[in-house]
Amino acid sequence: MNAQQSLLQKSSFKWWEILLWIALLSSPAWLPKHALIINEIAIVALFAVSLDLILGYTGIVSLGHAAFFGLGGYAAGLLAKHITPDPLLGLAMGTAVATVTGAVMSLTIMRGNDLTRLMVTLGFALILFELANKLDWLTGGADGLQGVVMGPVLGRFEFDLYGQTSAFYSLSVLAVCFVLLRRVVHSPYGATLMAIRDNRLRAMAIGIPVTRRLSSVYTLAAAVAGAAGVLMTQTTGFASLDLFDIHRSADVLLMLVIGGTGWLYGGILGAVVFKVMQDVLSSITPQYWTFWLGLFLVVLVMVGRERLNNPRSWFSSKASKETAA
Repeated sequence: MNAQQSLLQKSSFKWWEILLWIALLSSPAWLPKHALIINEIAIVALFAVSLDLILGYTGIVSLGHAAFFGLGGYAAGLLAKHITPDPLLGLAMGTAVATVTGAVMSLTIMRGNDLTRLMVTLGFALILFELANKLDWLTGGADGLQGVVMGPVLGRFEFDLYGQTSAFYSLSVLAVCFVLLRRVVHSPYGATLMAIRDNRLRAMAIGIPVTRRLSSVYTLAAAVAGAAGVLMTQTTGFASLDLFDIHRSADVLLMLVIGGTGWLYGGILGAVVFKVMQDVLSSITPQYWTFWLGLFLVVLVMVGRERLNNPRSWFSSKASKETAA
């Protein structure tokens, strides 16, 4: 079996993955009372997967990934408010704006170390936050962009108060993006990304166009993050400065810590655990839920540090034990 066939085999879905996605996509139907939180989980999972693409697979650290999330959200909101309320056109518009911005921003991550990239990406997100605040005639400023009314999805499915349409819509976008990104990371292109992550100088030495790869993957991650921001605005009917806030970038990093990096399912797993814990803990202790969540993360990192860095080691260690037995 050659390398290309091996990559194609890895990109094919296993039986348990098909069952998992069937369960996920149908979850709003058999959990109708939890459709709103399912919708939110799907959105932040897509956001986490986009960050994992540059952090887990390419080694690009970022504290300003919320910049693209916010751009997508505001672009879709403005389009719906002033031009057309069609959700799919809004999704395309918001994704396009985030893609173009990501392509421009990719020029700033080519040089410097991880600390430099952290500061540059964080600074860019803060700039957009302040611009959205100052341009209140366009964005609504601190009051947010109000009056965003979305039309029915595909002209048939109206957004309802119970969140079922929103949940199905967000899960569908998540599934489509996941399939595309899975194909990307299990392609020769994805193999070069991991080579750059492991040793950039060696990747350059063997002829990998490192600069072009970094630019393209950063642009792709920005596009997916923008799509997540679009979903947030469209399903809530509101866009605020909170979309650009640093806590967005911090939360999505925590999700990857929980689920594991370099594994697309890590973003989904982390989003599910994070949002469920947030919902449960905030209902029990509304004032101190962040304390318990922080304690959980400390214990998780201290106990499962090695497993977090390589989530697939859970399966490999289990297989080795079964072989030994």
